[in-house]
Formats: sequence, structure tokens, C-alpha cells
Amino acid sequence: MNADLTSDRIPRRRLRGALAVLSACGLLLTSCTATQLRLSPAHIPAGTEATASTAPVPAGLLRYYQQQLHWKPCPDKPGFQCTTLKAPLDYAHPDAGDITLAATRKRATGTGAKRIGSLLYNPGGPGYPAITGLWDIADAFPPSVRAAYDLVAVDPRGVGESTPVDCNTDTAMALLNAGVITTSEQPDFEGVDAVVETTADACRLHSGRLLPHVGTPEAARDLDLMRALVGDERLHYLGFSYGTYLGATYAELFPSRVGRMVLDGAVDPSIDGYHRFLDAAHGYQVAWESFAADCATRTDCPVGHSVEEADRTLDALVAALDQNPLQPTKDITITGQFLLTVVTEGLREPAWQALRLLLSEATHRVATGLQKVFAADQKDSVVGDWGSTAVTCLSAPFGPRFTPAQAEAALPEFVRVSPQFGALFSPFLQGCAHWPVEPTQPSQRITAPGTPPILVVGTTRDPATPYIWSQALAHQLSSGRLLTRNGDGHTGFLQGSTCVDTAVDRYLLNDQLPPVGTVCT
Repeated sequence: MNADLTSDRIPRRRLRGALAVLSACGLLLTSCTATQLRLSPAHIPAGTEATASTAPVPAGLLRYYQQQLHWKPCPDKPGFQCTTLKAPLDYAHPDAGDITLAATRKRATGTGAKRIGSLLYNPGGPGYPAITGLWDIADAFPPSVRAAYDLVAVDPRGVGESTPVDCNTDTAMALLNAGVITTSEQPDFEGVDAVVETTADACRLHSGRLLPHVGTPEAARDLDLMRALVGDERLHYLGFSYGTYLGATYAELFPSRVGRMVLDGAVDPSIDGYHRFLDAAHGYQVAWESFAADCATRTDCPVGHSVEEADRTLDALVAALDQNPLQPTKDITITGQFLLTVVTEGLREPAWQALRLLLSEATHRVATGLQKVFAADQKDSVVGDWGSTAVTCLSAPFGPRFTPAQAEAALPEFVRVSPQFGALFSPFLQGCAHWPVEPTQPSQRITAPGTPPILVVGTTRDPATPYIWSQALAHQLSSGRLLTRNGDGHTGFLQGSTCVDTAVDRYLLNDQLPPVGTVCT
């Protein structure tokens, strides 16, 4: 509970203004010689005969599956290699042109029989660069996993160093970074709609050809391409948050190519966009009440000594900052909405000690810590990063298309399930209202029949991906096994639970599932 809000142990996109919640939101190499990872006996799972190079591939895709990867040391990232590869813009029409995918890896520390293959990693998002995510988290993996697997990450199409969605709009970014025009009690639904429309128009103008081809099914096919090029017969995969949706989509498309797959902080692919945000609003309410109950036991709690008192205190702080923002410098304005986004970040981590300090400062109208978080938030912001919206709006579970009137009509229900956060989340129903491409992936159950066992990890008070979603995905998957972490914060692996980390470790190394009904703390 002692994480610093200005540094993410498992990196995640920060909440930049109201719309940003839509993305809710090795060995040190001494040689610069280009290399290619080839399939070695240690990479071939027991009992398999075919290699990736002989697996059936549609004729039009052969040139992609037969390309060679040239790995080189990543600039300023000792121990990591980087490469690029070509993928079809449109898998259904491979002759329509190419896009570029960027990838990184950290080679396994083990040799011989200790090596299993590559572990593909996705940190979530959608729209979060996987490369920088892996750079930040790689050293946190258990030594046994780092010995057995090359850790590999590919920036999804439209994102990061891969061919990006570039909307080239200063106007929309300025509105986004300004925090969009809302208060704690009554969002400006019309103002949000204007931002959404401006963004959609600019994206259509500057990236119209790419927009239909950055959805989750395409990204899953890119994972299969990467699997083949690193020489693995099956995809071994670790996905967090949105990365669970990507992994489940892969399993549905390529069940016979699934290896050991961990889906942590799961998304329920059968939900619609409305419930995606309604459930998340409720999830943050549950997380806040857990924080408040713990805080109430402490003599220095800045929000009171009961959950009810904490609710009233937070509401009062947000309202006061909306009416009279703190402005420690001419470039920094601390509003009530910014305080709410700080609270949500503290609940996601979880970073309760830091959150108590920041709330204490807010009660005394001191901006020292909040100013530090604001500066880190701006530093982490990536100008022109529109991949998140592009991916979101192609998936029905993520991209609702509500008019301002419809979103406003939903506000009472959002406030009912989440008195503290409902008004913050209800405008996100409008996020894709003007998007120029219709969803290509409907809300539907994913069963992925024929896959090996898939491990789903769910945390009981996860605010961003509520536990009910992990329960739902584990139940839907024909071979799903749920591992429960009774705890707080977003996701369960590498969050301080020895029980969870050991269970994931045994699964990734020995294909050993935890017993049915296992609950960790």
C-alpha cells in the first residue's frame, strides 16, 4: 500500500482529463550484430511434431510468416533487444499494403532444458505501448520465469512505435489535456460531445485508411505472427486488463496454438459499453469504501473515521476545488475533477499511504504533492496518442455511442451505483459517438473450445476490471480456471501476493493449475 503515485510499478496509462478514462480508462548484449531467434528443441513443447514454420498459413500471408527478425540492442535500454516486422494492413486482403510493428525482448537467463520459449506480454490499455510496459516491469518477474522465457512485447498496431494512429489535432489534444469541462456534480455532456466530434473528424482526416484495421482481432493476428517469427509452436502469453481481452480473442481465433496463457484483471467480452463503464464506476466505489474503512482505523485519517464521513469529506473537497481551484503555478490548476482522477489512480495501484497524504494536503489547500502528481501526469502524456480511442471504438464492449441526452439520462443510475464517481464516468458513454468506423468486434461470450487450460486471475476489489468480469471470463472459457486474489488494486500478479505469484509461476513453468476455488491474499 506504499506505492508512490508518481511512479507505476506495473505501468498503466494515467487519467488525462475526462476522456482519458476511456483507456480505463535479460542478458546484457555486447554485440550489435543482427540476430534471429530460431526454434530450438527447448522451444518445442513435449508431444508436438510440427514447427511454426510448417504450420498451415494462408498463401497470401506466407511472406509475413517467413520474414526474418533482426534483433539489435535497444538504445538506452541495456539487456533489451528491439526489432521491427511487417504485418498486413488488412489480413483479409494482404495485398492492400503493409504496416510496421515494433517489438522488444529480454532474453531468457536460463539455458538448455530450462528454456521454454517466449512469453508475449501485454500490459493493457487499450492503447498502452507494450514495449515501454515490458521495459518497466521485466525485472519484477520471478527469476524462474526470466530463466525459462524470453520476455517479448509488441506495440499493438496503431500504438507506440508501431504504425500509429495520428490524428494531428492540436485542438482536440488541448481540450483533452484541459480536463474537458465537467464538475463533480453535473458533467457538461454537450462539451464532451464537442471534444469527441473534433477528435473523430481529425482522426478520419489523418488516419482514415488505418482506423478500420486497428481492432483487437487484428492485434491478435499480429500476436500469432510474432509467435511464429520467434519460433514457438504455441503462444505463451501474459495479459493484464485489456490484455485479457486480447488474449481471449487470440484463444478464440487460434485455439490449437494456445500454450500457457495467464489473463489477469479480466474483461468480460460479453458486456456492452454501457455496463463496461457502469461496472467500473461501481468498482471504484467499492475500492474507495475499502480504502475509507482502512483509513478510518488510523488516527491521522484525513477523511474521517467512518466510510460515511469519508464520502462526505471527499464530496466536499471535490466541490471546493471545482469552485476555487488551487493554482500553485500559472501552468498548473488543481480542480476537483483532477483530485478525483488522483483518487482513482491511488485506488488502482493501490497506493493508500500516498493517497492519504494527498487527501490531507487537499483538506489544507496545500498543493505540494498534487503539484508533483500533476507534473508527472503531464510528463507521461503522449501528444497525439490516439491509438486508445481507435482500438476502443472498434470493440462493442469498450466503445459505447451515446448522445449527450442519452448519457445525461444515464447519470442517475451511475450516481446510484457510485455516489462518488458516477458523475465522472457517465460522460464516457459518449466516447465513440462520432467515430467514423463502426465496431468490428461485437459483445459476445468467448468460449475458445479446444484450448489447453487458461488461467484467469481476478482481484475481489479491483476497481478497473471488477471481479465479476474475471468470474465471467473464467466461466465462459471452455478451459478457464479462476484464481482469486482477495485484495485491493488492479490485477493480482506481481502485486505483493506470494500465493498468486507462486500459482502463476507454477503454471507458466510446469503447466500446473491451482486447485479449483483457490483464494489468495
